[in-house]
Amino acid sequence: MKNIQLLGVVLVVAGSFLPLVHVPIIGNWNYWKLDHFLAIACWILAAGSVFGIVNNSIKTAKIFGVLLVILFVFTLFAVKLQASEYFSFMPFKSWQDKLAGIVKLRWGWIVEFLGAFIIILAPIRKK
Repeated sequence: MKNIQLLGVVLVVAGSFLPLVHVPIIGNWNYWKLDHFLAIACWILAAGSVFGIVNNSIKTAKIFGVLLVILFVFTLFAVKLQASEYFSFMPFKSWQDKLAGIVKLRWGWIVEFLGAFIIILAPIRKK
């Protein structure tokens, strides 16, 4: 089970460098371009889950996996909110929504969530 959980940690860390958000004209952004503090928090939580995996503490690894999922969900909401706030100068709400909709989520989120869910679900054993 350790190897599978460590694979999850590798996916989370690698996912922080993959494209997470696409902003037209500017290009793709990963966690480091979105916010350095969120990227550092992601790596600290990944290191905490490695600590739990290496010390055979399944509970610790699961807690850090859940915290990673919470961080990713928070980041998704923050990106959507920031995109809508960025275009708040527009006079009509429909224009704001249309322009905020051009900021698209990319495939890196799948890798991030997959890694976190592997950390959480890998230690479940069938009896």
